[in-house]
Amino acid sequence: MAYFEGAKMTAGYGDGPDIISSCSITANRGEIVAILGPNGAGKSTAMKAMLGLLKLKSGTVTLNGEDISKINPQDRVKKGISFVPQTRNVFAELTVRENLEIGGFLTEGSLENKIESIYSLFPILSEKKSQIVGQLSGGQRQQVALGRALMSDPSVLMLDEPTAGVSPIVMDELFEHIIKVKKTNVAVIMVEQNAKQALSISDRGYVLVTGQNKFEGSGNDLLEDPEVRRSFLGA
Repeated sequence: MAYFEGAKMTAGYGDGPDIISSCSITANRGEIVAILGPNGAGKSTAMKAMLGLLKLKSGTVTLNGEDISKINPQDRVKKGISFVPQTRNVFAELTVRENLEIGGFLTEGSLENKIESIYSLFPILSEKKSQIVGQLSGGQRQQVALGRALMSDPSVLMLDEPTAGVSPIVMDELFEHIIKVKKTNVAVIMVEQNAKQALSISDRGYVLVTGQNKFEGSGNDLLEDPEVRRSFLGA
């Protein structure tokens, strides 16, 4: 059994049509899982369903063997799931350190030790700790968002389009930081438009089409799959 799993999830918004149908996503600790697909494929909807932001019509979400399908998003956070949305993921008017302190409201033990561990993971945040986050570059703000999400000691980190709007150089840097996070034994699940680059660092990937699993496999296998390359990787 996978550590974190959304199994055969079907969900939509209000009385509208289903956006995902029998969609399944799994992740284990210490691995990166990419959710890919064209616009409107249901990628973010699947993530919202696993977070509890969207009610399932059918299917289950389990964490370490426990069914959390009926648990609200706040309680899922307390159980170890952290989320970095694509936008509005930092407090731009506060300093780097203040953002981390807010992220640590659930932290047990020494807040100072936890902040220092985040500085070790993202050294630029230590250099900029007194700077207002709104004055930072896009890549640095994303590091603040990652650091703040990690302050709660999550076992699962979910990222929605972490490289949206950044340059290719910054994208590569952010992916390097995501690899660092994985090495702390966190399960990382990311929705990402930069499919080729995301698969290159992912242990596994899922390609969704019209809300259903179309392809899945290791990052390398999906990169080498002729149909995936032709349809989704521009090759």
